[in-house]
Amino acid sequence: MATEATFTVSSDQFPLGTVFTQLPGVAIELERLIPARDVVIPYFWVRGTEVEDVEGAFSGHPGVKQIQLVDSVKDEYLLRVEWSVEYDDVLSVLTEVDVPLIKATGTNQQWTFDIRGDTRSDVAAFYSRCRELGIPVTLTELRALTPVETETEGALTDTQQEALVLAYERGYFESPREVTMEELGDELGISQQAIASRLRRGIKHILGSTLPKTKESDR
Repeated sequence: MATEATFTVSSDQFPLGTVFTQLPGVAIELERLIPARDVVIPYFWVRGTEVEDVEGAFSGHPGVKQIQLVDSVKDEYLLRVEWSVEYDDVLSVLTEVDVPLIKATGTNQQWTFDIRGDTRSDVAAFYSRCRELGIPVTLTELRALTPVETETEGALTDTQQEALVLAYERGYFESPREVTMEELGDELGISQQAIASRLRRGIKHILGSTLPKTKESDR
């Protein structure tokens, strides 16, 4: 059965937490995690400081290959980091054991991670691998998902869900639209046709799993 778990790790034990040494008042929220060839790419929002301070705080970290500003809303900044998979941390373990990250937030005290495994053994594999690498994670909650919670998401592929979430967050479904299909494709590194296909198929699956079934007699 699909299982969600919540883990915590102190900020000084997590690479992205190094920013709190220089900027103790900021708050960080991971938006999504994308594994690439030799890097893990987390997108995260930073609040409570200027973007230049954040970039400077990460510039000398051995795990960071590149950091860049993607977007900003008032005093919040969306940053993209290329993180070396050779640097052992929670992000690299999630990629290694292929366990999806649902949410992660950090303060100067600790980081909290919500993850989801197809089975409880997937969550156990993540926990065991962290222990093997000496990453001191603490399990604070473990819960099984109900069929209602998993029905819609189960109908979506990871790429469809990623495309739908990005389109929603960027304002594609607003009127007027705040982002184009081409811009969404560029951000995901795929063609305009590919992003259109993912959105279309994803919406079809959601409607198929949520709308009431039409009886033959009603047609």
